[in-house]
Amino acid sequence: MSLWVIIPVKPLRRSKSRLSNVLTEDERTLLNFNMLENTLGILKGIKNIDAIFVISRDPRALTLARTYGAKTIQEDGEPGLNLALKRAVVIAKTYSVQSILLLPADIPLITESEVKSIINKLSTSPMMVISPDRHMNGTNILLVSPIDLIEFSFGPGSFERHVRQAQMKNATIEVLQLSSTALDIDSPEDLALYQKTLTFQSDGLVEIDTKKGVGNV
Repeated sequence: MSLWVIIPVKPLRRSKSRLSNVLTEDERTLLNFNMLENTLGILKGIKNIDAIFVISRDPRALTLARTYGAKTIQEDGEPGLNLALKRAVVIAKTYSVQSILLLPADIPLITESEVKSIINKLSTSPMMVISPDRHMNGTNILLVSPIDLIEFSFGPGSFERHVRQAQMKNATIEVLQLSSTALDIDSPEDLALYQKTLTFQSDGLVEIDTKKGVGNV
């Protein structure tokens, strides 16, 4: 069963504006770059992923993705995550892709073993594995098969909307509540929690200090 991982990436310099009170624009840019690089590095080591597909308006993000062997496409037209994902699915269909894993780049605590455990849940029948954010409101990870099982509806309340759509299709649904996948970095509160829980390593993760800035370990 063919599997693509789709990573939507907002412009690195303009993303995470809600962190502007604790991180400078340069620090936020570096944070976004390093989280994307960490995600790509994790995925590159997983053999049963047929392709990594990054869609973004940011040339720097696309260039980084290609260094990891990812397929890329420049997002254009009206901006919006759901529109970008819809376009990515259309492209995946032309390659006869059977399943997709949607993995945003701002979930820095996720590990290779966890991604593998999610992928191992794939089956030939209609199915969805979904991991909500820590507030049980948004969707942080979504594995679907077939790739057009649901209409993507990311944003506030997306967890409930995605589950409801899958139920209407009589798909098998599994909800994963993992501390690592539940934390995405959007707010200063998220950043503070990240600082408290992350044990930094030297293989591409980022160390964040709101007083000293952001940098590679």
